Amino acid sequence: MGVTSSPCASCKLLRRRCAKDCIFAPYFPPHDPHKFAIVHKVFGASNINKMLQELQIQQRADAVNSLVYEANARIRDPVYGCVGAISYLQNQISQLEMQLAVAQAEILCIQMQNNQDSPSPNYDNNNYNLPEIQIDNDNNNLQQYLRLLEIINNSN
Repeated sequence: MGVTSSPCASCKLLRRRCAKDCIFAPYFPPHDPHKFAIVHKVFGASNINKMLQELQIQQRADAVNSLVYEANARIRDPVYGCVGAISYLQNQISQLEMQLAVAQAEILCIQMQNNQDSPSPNYDNNNYNLPEIQIDNDNNNLQQYLRLLEIINNSN
């Protein structure tokens, strides 16, 4: 008696005989039926078959992984899919950038207060007053951060 191999997850779900050259077999193994079931539910077996046949063999594994990811995202969010997740993450990045700008502005304010509280050293004529130039740059940065804070507060 010969050893019979188990049909791939797609053939098992579709209740058909798994051929030796089954396009689904390498990507939907029998031990992971949920992987094909979710992709089949979102895209359909016929569409998956067409997509895989249009690709080169070395690209198919990545395409299947992308289909599985998109199918899972579509199940979680039927309207936006993975675009909804991307949008959510971009919004988080924007909020964190604003929080960072606020923190940088607060640090700059504290540094400016410390610079104003400390007595300025006496410089001779050969020292081109570099600390004063730095303070002027800090003042410009402070004004930029304060404008940014004002924009942020007005947008909320």
